[in-house]
Amino acid sequence: MKITPPPEPQAGTGVAGLDHGTGAGIHHLGDFTTSPRVLFVSAVALVVGTGGVISGVVLLKLIRLVTNLAYFGTFSLADLPLGRSPLGLFAALVPVAGALLIGLMARYGSEKIRGHGIPEAIEAILLGRSRLDLKVAILKPLSSAISIGTGGPFGAEGPIIMTGGAIGSLIAQCLPVSDNERKTLLVAGAAAGMTTVFGTPMAAVMLAVELLLFEWTPRSFVPVAIAAITAEVERTWLGMPSPLFPFLGGIDITPATTGCWVLIGLLSGLLSGVLTRLVYACEDGFLKLPIHWMWWPMLGGLVVGIGGLIDPRALSVGYDNIAVMLRGGMPPASALLLLAVKGIVWAVALGSGTSGGVLAPLLIIGGGMGAALAHVLPAASPGFWALLAMAATMGGTMRSPLTATFFAAELTGNTHILLPLLAACVTAHLVTVLLMRRSILTEKVARRGHHLSREYRVDPFALTRARDVMTTAVQTVPDGMTLHQIAAFLTDPGTSHPSFPVIDADRRVLGIVDPPTVLRWRRAGQHRHATLRALLVGNRPVIAHPDDYLEAIVARMTRENMAHIAIVTPGDSRLVGYIAWRDLMSVHTRLHTEERDRVAFYRLRQGGIAQGGNVGGRDSRAQTKA
Repeated sequence: MKITPPPEPQAGTGVAGLDHGTGAGIHHLGDFTTSPRVLFVSAVALVVGTGGVISGVVLLKLIRLVTNLAYFGTFSLADLPLGRSPLGLFAALVPVAGALLIGLMARYGSEKIRGHGIPEAIEAILLGRSRLDLKVAILKPLSSAISIGTGGPFGAEGPIIMTGGAIGSLIAQCLPVSDNERKTLLVAGAAAGMTTVFGTPMAAVMLAVELLLFEWTPRSFVPVAIAAITAEVERTWLGMPSPLFPFLGGIDITPATTGCWVLIGLLSGLLSGVLTRLVYACEDGFLKLPIHWMWWPMLGGLVVGIGGLIDPRALSVGYDNIAVMLRGGMPPASALLLLAVKGIVWAVALGSGTSGGVLAPLLIIGGGMGAALAHVLPAASPGFWALLAMAATMGGTMRSPLTATFFAAELTGNTHILLPLLAACVTAHLVTVLLMRRSILTEKVARRGHHLSREYRVDPFALTRARDVMTTAVQTVPDGMTLHQIAAFLTDPGTSHPSFPVIDADRRVLGIVDPPTVLRWRRAGQHRHATLRALLVGNRPVIAHPDDYLEAIVARMTRENMAHIAIVTPGDSRLVGYIAWRDLMSVHTRLHTEERDRVAFYRLRQGGIAQGGNVGGRDSRAQTKA
């Protein structure tokens, strides 16, 4: 792939870089393709953001209400710690009862409420035209409130992301919007929901970019950002705390501490891999059970109940655990116990198909590791190493390092630790992408038979011009050839390909002739001695110019149902080249070559550096094939 300079503006246009197409599909080239339509979508995103806030607040209140009813028998919204429940050993049965309700809701309501919500949102975006139904918007928060309120070791953010996305999708389905615009509004609702829970609008936008949008364009980025900003402003008006976990600590930057940032990232990446494999090992185990999946959450709930007896801190969202870790008030043994119990009950419960989120559990599990390691790592502010491990575990498990970096900074209100956060999160991300093909968020989608790629690249067709791939030695047919002659020519076994440009004496293109065109003329009763010049009178050939980008050419060929297109000079339409689908595919072949071939243009020699090229009669470039 190479980037060529833009063409000079045509006389009378006054616009540099005008696509010299044939009138159909002409557009002005630019960095982005956003139109004023984004203003309308952004206005709708304001409403979606408010809907995300409402759903988030309602879900948080529901969780607290269900918790108090289940464990204390009181109809109250007070924040009561589960460790003080008067139920004693009978508290182990509360998660089982909650899981039974969720199984019934999933079987007789909607199976889409199972899981932590983000894979379902991804699947709706990629396969369901970003359409989520009203039933999901109602049952998902209700089932999550029951699951978390009855002790489920989950966070509320995944269900709120799913619910906010459902609200955005429902609003979009009431409006005349495109599939891309509906996707944008779904993701806008998800970003607003995440912002409502944690007060992290930048991280919510980054999550949208890294995980949900599958593109990086102003038409989607701007509405999503507006929804997240709206949610942050409105949650502030409602008196919700921000930052959620204030942290003013830091660490001196030295070679030793820098190495420890990377070490935390490595360990967090390994922990992310263990957690991901554990979750899906549990899911595989439940699949082998000879009972209906409706009953699986009850078995998971039993494990949760037993885990709650061992360490009550492992139950529910556990935000107070995060606060204790950031204060540095959790001893190593206590941190390791929480890590083990929380990790096991979370993996089993999530694998059983109950409803709940992943962000808060990842923070607690990663924080437990960081708190346990803090006593053997270099001195830092209390809670620093726990925070670093929280962010790195989240970034590695979700394969979203920028989201995790901004999330931790916004969650604590501390931007001075962005550098160690970035180092740890990127390291964890690197470990997980090398160890595992899928993340905890995409494995479920892949298991349903859908390949998912999260690598965003510029379309090579948008960077390559016709002159870079066209065939210049073009086989043509003259316009004086008769219909009988062209039919015989095209059916001759020696003819190399079935499509040829028809040119006049000045090499101007009159059209393209191929077997379907000849057959159409014969069925229309055209005389066998009629010349191609006569047959093509009034025909407007579909052509392109050497400076046209392949993006526009491919669209033109698809629209006209053509496998080949003639490349002509602007103005006089003289033939200079020809493009077939094989030529277009050579662009992707070139991309693979750029990935595979390795070339050193400089190499060290005694007495200095030698530049690649023919040195001493030999090519000094060191080239290897991957």
